[in-house]
Amino acid sequence: MKKLFTLLICLPLFTFGQQTINASINHGGLERDYTLYIPASYSAGTVAPLLFNFHGYTSNAWQQAFYSNFNTVADDEGFIIVYPEGILDNTGTSHWNVGWGGSTVDDIGFTEALMDSISTKYSINQDRVYSTGMSNGGFMSYQLACELSDRIAAIASVTGSMNIGWFNSCNPNHPMPIMEIHGTADGNVPYATIPSIMDFWANFNNCNSSAIVTNVPNTSTTDGCTAEHQIWENGNNGSTVEHYKIIGGEHSWPGALFPNGVTNQDIDASEKIWEFFSKYDINGLISPTSISNITNDKLPNLIKIVDVLGKVTSPKPNTPLFYIYEDGTVEQKMSIQ
Repeated sequence: MKKLFTLLICLPLFTFGQQTINASINHGGLERDYTLYIPASYSAGTVAPLLFNFHGYTSNAWQQAFYSNFNTVADDEGFIIVYPEGILDNTGTSHWNVGWGGSTVDDIGFTEALMDSISTKYSINQDRVYSTGMSNGGFMSYQLACELSDRIAAIASVTGSMNIGWFNSCNPNHPMPIMEIHGTADGNVPYATIPSIMDFWANFNNCNSSAIVTNVPNTSTTDGCTAEHQIWENGNNGSTVEHYKIIGGEHSWPGALFPNGVTNQDIDASEKIWEFFSKYDINGLISPTSISNITNDKLPNLIKIVDVLGKVTSPKPNTPLFYIYEDGTVEQKMSIQ
């Protein structure tokens, strides 16, 4: 009966051609479950980015997929999503081992094994593997940035944080683009730790010491909160550190269809996260010069690429894009591969 109920709820989320696969692997003597989402645009033999999306403490993979609504972004952008399932801790609660409560589960090893397993079945761009998550899943993403940096290109955390004790031991082998989305009224993971975490990563990436701060347009006047965007620019390999400070926001995923507490609706966290990730691979900022048909001598002065909706993006096949340069000029190009 439980499986039937889940199926009925899931049906509106997925259209024909997409695949949602529930599977498991054995790791560390445990059977580890996960849910894999393959967008309809996926084609075997053409590499696709892979996104890990970790649920929060007490939650599960299905709830994280439903709550974040990330599958709709994958449909538009053509990346694969894996929603891993946490193991129960000694209180019987699903969790990720980020140094709390004496857990001994090897979630870092599980993540790498899962990455390898998926890569044997699907064409994964190994330079474009990303991690995000909610709350405990955000902590897990920071831990991957520290301990699995040779496989992770960038991370984003929503309502999560980073254990301050990791500062002395965290030493990724490449500049790590970081995004944090966090409410100042979060009663589960207090906001107080976030500024020092942003400073840590801005310093690690050798970004500008001061952030550029802009107010996000308050398009939703009834959500009980506003948003501020902070960005530390000019890090090594083009890396940045970005933070959406949700002023008055609680422990929730901005843009969620079914809000939990005070939830910002001025931004969609999933869209903002992918907009951020799409700029980077494991070597840093993705250069548009890798697109073979583009030979404009202005490219070294390129500021950003946007699509027809004005969203910052990266070059994609057969798509009209607008290239914006430092001198204020804008050119429309068609990237063909």
